[in-house]
Amino acid sequence: MEHAFNIYRLGIKELRSLWRDPMMLLLIVYAFSLGIYVSATGTPETLHRAPIAIVDEDQSPLSNRIISAFYPPHFTKPSLIQLSEVDAALDAGRYTFSLDIPPDFQRDVLAGRQPAVQLNVDATRMSQAFSGGAYIQQILQGEVSEFMQGTRASVAPPVDLALRARFNPTLAQSWFGAVMEIINNVTMLSIVLTGAALIREREHGTIEHLLVMPVTPFEIMASKVWSMGLVVLAACAFAVTIVIQGVLQVPIEGSVLLFLLGAGLHLFATTSIGIFLGTVARSMPQFGMLLMLILLPLQMLSGGSTPSESMPEFVQTIMLAAPTTYFVKMAQAVLYRGAGLDVVWPQFLAIGVIGAVFFAVALSRFRKTIGAMA
Repeated sequence: MEHAFNIYRLGIKELRSLWRDPMMLLLIVYAFSLGIYVSATGTPETLHRAPIAIVDEDQSPLSNRIISAFYPPHFTKPSLIQLSEVDAALDAGRYTFSLDIPPDFQRDVLAGRQPAVQLNVDATRMSQAFSGGAYIQQILQGEVSEFMQGTRASVAPPVDLALRARFNPTLAQSWFGAVMEIINNVTMLSIVLTGAALIREREHGTIEHLLVMPVTPFEIMASKVWSMGLVVLAACAFAVTIVIQGVLQVPIEGSVLLFLLGAGLHLFATTSIGIFLGTVARSMPQFGMLLMLILLPLQMLSGGSTPSESMPEFVQTIMLAAPTTYFVKMAQAVLYRGAGLDVVWPQFLAIGVIGAVFFAVALSRFRKTIGAMA
């Protein structure tokens, strides 16, 4: 009971110290509110107001039909330019697409010669360039077909593909972006808060005060783990219920409580990583550099942005030691697909084992650091 009381009191001290740090509080509030909203809605789900320029060298009724087919919201009103202006306009970044309709285009179409229309794409604008080419091709083919046949009716394909999108029937980007932002922020904030708490005590000299108190390194570390983990878990619960379900109207298929239990277990591992990094770094700038080296691979290679199966095998093998790999699988299974504990228990077990290993390693390093200071 004495150990539990010491851990509790030291954890309260950590919470009070965090409360007196307005910048860290602002980071927590932003990450689990506006940050999630911006991440979910900032990237357009479809092509939106893409700037396009058209070189009409034909000046025919068919070319006029094609020009009039480009209109908001997918495209801006087409700008009619000369062929000599194309390179300069693309170099200046004024247009994402440049469509060149060649001379005698309508006559060649009517004669069945299959003329080529040149489409120049500024591929540095990935969000528009990736899908814009397909949009333009469909528009061009539709207008030519209607011009030739007088209707857009097409021959029925020999095979009918019945497409059913599971778990996200409208293919809404915001559903995916919001949940993945929470997963990433849980990992980021837990490492940042625990590591910063340890470095802050070293910089302020309060760690020396703890050394003369009747507390053990385990109690000091455990207090930081539960207090900072509790803050992140509370912010995560707020984000899921208020921001995702309330503001963004993203349906959660599974149990929020089960997800929070998994998040709490994941926090046990990531806060231990934060403690370990806090013992390695000697200042906040060093901690920030270490954080970049650790956090980016944890987020990018965990399977959240890209499926793990599409990565090289050695990357998949290395990431088996990362708690984020299993946390992403668990969170997606519960929140997207409504999985229960009978489905995600292997992920819970893996996170718990990895967390215990990280905690033991961080505790050993923390004891050596405390011993060197004493």
